[in-house]
Amino acid sequence: MRPEEARSILEWYIEAGVDECIENTPQNRFAPTPVAPEPVNTSPSTPPADRVVSMTLTASPSAAIVKAKELAEAANSLDELRKAVEAFDGCTLKKTATHTVFADGNPEAEVMLVGEAPGAEEDRQGIPFCGASGQLLDKMFEAIDLPRSKFYISNTLFWRPPGNRQPTPEELAICRPFVEKHIALIKPKILVLVGGTAAKSLLETSTGITRLRGKQYSYRSPYHDADIPTFVIFHPSYLLRQPAQKRLAWQDLQEIEAFLNH
Repeated sequence: MRPEEARSILEWYIEAGVDECIENTPQNRFAPTPVAPEPVNTSPSTPPADRVVSMTLTASPSAAIVKAKELAEAANSLDELRKAVEAFDGCTLKKTATHTVFADGNPEAEVMLVGEAPGAEEDRQGIPFCGASGQLLDKMFEAIDLPRSKFYISNTLFWRPPGNRQPTPEELAICRPFVEKHIALIKPKILVLVGGTAAKSLLETSTGITRLRGKQYSYRSPYHDADIPTFVIFHPSYLLRQPAQKRLAWQDLQEIEAFLNH
C-alpha cells in the first residue's frame, strides 16, 4: 500500500469518529483484570505514586462543572473567556478534537447565534459554522440583511463530538457555564438558538424544536441581570436533509427581521 493510500484511509477513519485501535488478537473484555499485590507501605501518609496520578487525571462531571463555573466567573472579557476555554481540560471531547472552536463574527453585533457543536470542517478550521451548514446559514441571514459581519456566533460545545454524534447531557452541562458567560459578555439585543440541542439546553426544556420554533422566548444568563429576547430556528444541517422545511425557516427569519426593525 502506498503512503498516500494509507493516509487517505486513516483520514477516513478519523472523519468517521474512530478513536480506538483494535488488536489483531481477540480480547475478553469481561474477564476480571488481574490485580498485583501492593507492596507494604510503612508510611500510610504517602499514597502510592500510581494512585496519585489516577486521582489527578480523573475528574467527575460535577467537579468539571464546578471548575468551569470558577473559570467562567473569573473571565471579565471575551479574550479571557477564550483563554479559559482553551485551557480547560474538564471535557473529554477536547482529547479527540483538533481545535477548540470558540466563536466567529462581530462581537459588537446586536444578534448572537448559538448552535450545537462543531462539525468536521469546523474542527479542522477552528471556526463555527464554516462547512456546508454554515454556508447555508450565511445565505439564510444574508436574506434578511444580516451577513456574518453583523452577527456573532458560537456553540453550546467548543469541541467536536467524535463522528458528529449528539452531545451528552454531561458534556452540555460542563460547557454551559462558559456559554452562559459568553452570552453575558456579548449582551446581544436578541439571541438566536440554532437547532434543537441549543434550544433545549439553554431554555431548559425537553420540547422538540418543531414546537419551539415560531415563538419568542426570554433568556437570562446567570452572569447578566437582563432578559434577552430569544428565537429558535432549525439547524441548517437539518434543512439540508429536509429542504421542504425551508418554508418554515423563512418564516422564522422574517420574525427575527421584524423584531430587529421594530
